Amino acid sequence: MELFNYVGIDVGYVVLGLAAFSLILFILLLVTMIKNAKLKKKYMTFMDGENGKNLEKAILDKFAAIDTLQVNVEDIYKQLLSINAQLITAYQKIGLVKYDAFKEIGGKLSFVLVLLTAEDDGFILNSMHSTKEGCYTYAKEVVKGEAFVILSEEEHQALEEAKANVSLKRLSGAEAEKPKNRKR
Repeated sequence: MELFNYVGIDVGYVVLGLAAFSLILFILLLVTMIKNAKLKKKYMTFMDGENGKNLEKAILDKFAAIDTLQVNVEDIYKQLLSINAQLITAYQKIGLVKYDAFKEIGGKLSFVLVLLTAEDDGFILNSMHSTKEGCYTYAKEVVKGEAFVILSEEEHQALEEAKANVSLKRLSGAEAEKPKNRKR
């Protein structure tokens, strides 16, 4: 008390200040206890079951499912690469032109069929129909979109039609980004 008198502070003010400070601390304590009770209630709801064992099992099951899906995705990716490698050699571009090969026959019974791979390799099949002389069929090879023999107008038209068709592209680089392994 002598200290307060020496400084010139009334002891009543000190007691009032301490009481106000204690009241504020008490209110903060109540707020903290209420928040803690709400958090505990949420925790208990979250951990409902046999002391959280159900939750732990559920989480482990989900991780196992994710691992299985990751393996499946990698298998599917490998299969797609294999299928795509086979598709590159499959005929996927088609050109067809029907025409009258001879003047005595109408109805456009003659035709030119062009089948090309994605890299424009393939063949030209020309079938010319005639009532007097029968039917003639010719095959011509196509390499990289070019035939190395003389083509008729219809054959050239069918070849250009086939080359204009969109083919499936082979997976490469950025188009075929391998699935990434995710670490936990």
